[in-house]
Amino acid sequence: MNNLHLTNSLTNKKEIFNPINKDNVTLYACGPTVYDNPHVGNARALVVFDVLFRILIELYGEKKVSYVRNITDIDDKIIEASKIKKISISDLTKSVTEKFHKDCKVLFCLNPTKEPKATDHVAGMINTTNKLIEKNAAYEKEGHVFFAVASFKKYGKLSNKNPDDLKAGARVEVSKLKKDPLDFVLWKPSDKNDPGWDSPWGRGRPGWHLECSVMSEKYLGKNFDIHGGGLDLIFPHHENEIAQSCVYNGTDKFANYWVHNGFVTMNKEKMSKSLGNITTIEDATKKYTGQVVRLSLLSAQYKQPLDWNNELLTEQSKTLDKWYSMYSSEVSEKTPNCFNDLLDDMNTPLYISKLHELFQESQKGNKDKKKEFNKACRLIGLFNESAEKRAEYKKSKVKISKDNILSKIKDREEAKKAGNYKLADQIRDDLNEEGIDIKDEKGKTIWNYK
Repeated sequence: MNNLHLTNSLTNKKEIFNPINKDNVTLYACGPTVYDNPHVGNARALVVFDVLFRILIELYGEKKVSYVRNITDIDDKIIEASKIKKISISDLTKSVTEKFHKDCKVLFCLNPTKEPKATDHVAGMINTTNKLIEKNAAYEKEGHVFFAVASFKKYGKLSNKNPDDLKAGARVEVSKLKKDPLDFVLWKPSDKNDPGWDSPWGRGRPGWHLECSVMSEKYLGKNFDIHGGGLDLIFPHHENEIAQSCVYNGTDKFANYWVHNGFVTMNKEKMSKSLGNITTIEDATKKYTGQVVRLSLLSAQYKQPLDWNNELLTEQSKTLDKWYSMYSSEVSEKTPNCFNDLLDDMNTPLYISKLHELFQESQKGNKDKKKEFNKACRLIGLFNESAEKRAEYKKSKVKISKDNILSKIKDREEAKKAGNYKLADQIRDDLNEEGIDIKDEKGKTIWNYK
């Protein structure tokens, strides 16, 4: 397979990727709404589209790929969070954005080509809203401007939903100001203490859906190649983006390919802030390195759900420890054969299984396979630090001293000799909590930093 194939949510089929312009391949992914620290569910989208960005670079060249990932820094959730935390919106968004960038670095994500902020593009949002009114595709009511869904005949195609059925749906915001229950906000009034901009409809702020349409068009054009995001964004966010953009531009297409990653779950339930079952990226990387978290996020095919648990992280940590024994700064100049598995709808589980095979060939002393293995690891964002740096990083995460570790191991061995296996297991579990991995091999206790 020499062509990239992607599952297109718009057709619900796996399709050959044909860019509009091979000299400027375009990708837009919805970035964070910066009201709270990013969690592992957010990190999955971040890593998935980073891998897609790397695939496109390998295929077309670094200078021929434009990747835009936005920052939503004006939103009702942000306003609410600033009031609860009793800090200014600017301080909140700055703090969370800085945290997001730190997490990106820890997870070894490449910088996007552009990272626009919503607040820098409000003038464009006002202009778009005004033109939609002129096209009779939007209307104003008491300082609110709504997009008239009836003006776009293909509404519901992405989410495969019937507009008539949607009108009775619980996810549609009900408002007496709307002409139709499906109509959605382009502009809304702001209270005097909330962020706001002057507009023809009074002081207010843009709707969330409008923000991505305006920013993607500014940097990628009216029609671009790939739009990505989490599965939960298909409806209403991405459906609404398509409607307003196509009507505004007078086109029948917005993005040609829509790619959506599946949820991260905990105990088979979607990880989300609303359910309170989240693990922040910061918390996940306290016990495990960013590479372990990254490899864990890639262990399932991007469309499938991924259950987040300690067993998964421990297993991937052991895998990386093993792989790092074959780390080298020398990499193959050729694209490895297993790259074809990434071209097949980003099949990372199959790709990782091929990495295991390459590792085994490397262990046998095959220098070419070792170079290929190192190249293949880097293609999915692994091996971005030397073995020595990784060992130091892992060590720095552990607060317990080496003397204390050895003392606890001795206590564990004595407990086992006395037949007190419950205590021995407890000591092992306590060391695991401290970031120390324990193995019993040939009558000896082997320990290492996770």
